[in-house]
Amino acid sequence: MQTRFDIIVVGAGMAGASLAARLGGKASVLVIEAEEHPGYHATGRSAAFWTESYGGPRVQPLTAASGAELRALGVLAPRSALTLGRTGEQADVERFARVYGDLGVEVHVLDRAGIAARVPGLRGGWASGVLEPSTCDIDVATLHQHYLAAARREGVEIRCRAGLRRATRSAQGWLLALADGTEVTCDVLVNAAGAWADPVARLAGARPLGIAPYRRTVAQLAVGRPVPGDLPLVLDVGETFYFKPEHGRLWLSPHDETPSVACDAAPEEIDVALAIDRLENVVDWPVERVEHRWAGLRSFAPDRLPVYGFDPADPAFFWFAGQGGFGIQTAPAAAVLGAALLLGEKGGDVDPAPYVPDRFVTV
Repeated sequence: MQTRFDIIVVGAGMAGASLAARLGGKASVLVIEAEEHPGYHATGRSAAFWTESYGGPRVQPLTAASGAELRALGVLAPRSALTLGRTGEQADVERFARVYGDLGVEVHVLDRAGIAARVPGLRGGWASGVLEPSTCDIDVATLHQHYLAAARREGVEIRCRAGLRRATRSAQGWLLALADGTEVTCDVLVNAAGAWADPVARLAGARPLGIAPYRRTVAQLAVGRPVPGDLPLVLDVGETFYFKPEHGRLWLSPHDETPSVACDAAPEEIDVALAIDRLENVVDWPVERVEHRWAGLRSFAPDRLPVYGFDPADPAFFWFAGQGGFGIQTAPAAAVLGAALLLGEKGGDVDPAPYVPDRFVTV
């Protein structure tokens, strides 16, 4: 078993897998994963979609730059997104459309008739909306497996049940003790640990950046009317819910962001009830039953932008974390950017400056 690597990546979720796939063939790479299989936490629980307005205007360049690869891999299915505004929120709707339209996103402002035509049973009080025709569903499992397979083809080793237990820094690099009882060494340690990014930093003696996990809840509902297969992803401009069809059922979230410790997240009944209450204020569809519910953790840096780059105090510790709820839709571009920064190459068209960890250094 190999014990010396150029780069060791902590975490085999979408972030770690996509980055490893880009690094393989250019460096010797080990990916270590604490769970029994990759993608157990955020990646495996995502109701992911690709929509350029999600994550905010400073994330949009990563989303846009990821679209071509996602389409080429065949993991996108057309959906469209409709962001609704209540009576009195017209200014917010127009501002939303203007911000993303100025970035080159295709957007269409719709009046009451336009939104009601796309959401059957829409209740009163919803007056306008913004349609994004380019929005797609993402086949998360297929995308994740693609990156894992691509990494292995390029010689990357992936070890599960091998969480990081100790990290010792020396002039020669890193000595890591793993949960499977082995020790490995490397030149560069990559922190792609999702909700565990700050704890991993502490283990490595790096200053945590304040990357905090938040719980997001999703429920699968059976409703008392057919769910149109061409229903858009429906959100609101106030970010209090979203729902979309899924194989004849409805996936619904209250758009919650409940602070959490890094853990195996579980849904709270109050959040499921809140989601249903909000749905019932949007459409007149009777909810027959909750068939399934789950929760995952979304991890944000203090400014809600991802963190990609070498730690300002340690050139052998690399951050690849803080992807919030947009890590899957931005994975291709983020991996290109991260690999280029790690290898000292030029990669992609996205400016890395907004995402480097140096932005948290205070003078």
